[in-house]
Amino acid sequence: MPTNVTAEYLAAEEEYRNAKTIPEKIRALEKMYATVPKHKGTEKLRLQIKRKLAELRKELEKQRQMKKGGGGPSLSVRKEGAAQIVLAGLPNVGKSSLMKALTNVDADVADYAFTTVEPIPGMMHHRDVQIQLVEVPGLVEGAALGKGMGPQLLSVIRNADAIAIVVDLSQDPVKQLETLLKEFERAGIKLNKRRPRVEIKRTAMGGIVINGQENIKGDISEVMKMLREERIHSAEITVKEPVTLEDFADALDESLVWRRAIIIANKGDAPGSKENYEKLVEAYGDRFKIIPVSAKRKIQLDKLKDELYDLAGIIRVFTKSPGEEPAYPPVPLKKGSTVMDLAERIHKDFAKNFRYARVWGKSVKFPGQRVGADHVLEDGDIVEIHAR
Repeated sequence: MPTNVTAEYLAAEEEYRNAKTIPEKIRALEKMYATVPKHKGTEKLRLQIKRKLAELRKELEKQRQMKKGGGGPSLSVRKEGAAQIVLAGLPNVGKSSLMKALTNVDADVADYAFTTVEPIPGMMHHRDVQIQLVEVPGLVEGAALGKGMGPQLLSVIRNADAIAIVVDLSQDPVKQLETLLKEFERAGIKLNKRRPRVEIKRTAMGGIVINGQENIKGDISEVMKMLREERIHSAEITVKEPVTLEDFADALDESLVWRRAIIIANKGDAPGSKENYEKLVEAYGDRFKIIPVSAKRKIQLDKLKDELYDLAGIIRVFTKSPGEEPAYPPVPLKKGSTVMDLAERIHKDFAKNFRYARVWGKSVKFPGQRVGADHVLEDGDIVEIHAR
């Protein structure tokens, strides 16, 4: 152990040694990770703590599944529309009011906590597409460690395409967000980050082969140790960008999910909301897009719909037949989709017999440009598919 750790770290380490349950151990390890100095001398220590945390979270989830035995309570919301976005926050921050204002759902609204007791889906119609919003009941501190219905609610959040975090500007929004981010981290939900570009292909034999080893910023023996712990003994690994040891650990951890997120700062008409909004922007404005609204007075809701549409990560593509006008409604696709993705969405025969396509819109240099199956489309494009 490095000699220059803080007194706070040593206290957390003692707490970990005395911990009896998995949640107690997780809390202590989180304190250790937060207080250990961050420099090259503590790199291995930070990695060890992070790996142990991941191991304990998996063990805790396994215990829950065994305890549930398949017959316990579970929550799930079937995905519909172009994308699914969850509204998540602490109790009584105005999620139900937002759902009522944004969708076709007649949600119960009241000035007390836990008005919503199960996830409520609703459709937001915007820019010619339907986006599914799901209001999740209020999360509380300790949710990821088993408090209340926390694990089930976080499972719904993990499964969504994106997350809109709702905070209440009439209260301290920074404190609210700190609580929520801790629970998301405990649940293995990474916000506004992407999985490190490390490709792992298991092989039947040949041992470990690492392409791009120069991109690993750390002791390669630690990498080999992580691979052994994950029971990866023969694989071809390609490291496509510079990564730290902790980045490599994240790439190995299949329990992690990576989601885009924004913050909806609700109750922007409340006393003290302006000061609280500025406080929130100062603390988290560089990591999240923050949209101040008032669901009650319907302030900034059109702006919020635009932001939710962008958060969904979709594009609208119009199709047309030769000599005809574009068909309505448009086909919603994920950003980065190709002409072949569109052809497959329309009908399998279009994909099977595809010859070429003509495209009008932002993705081409001139109207009606002839393109191939791998051409990447952009929002608002008009596509005419020609098949054999």
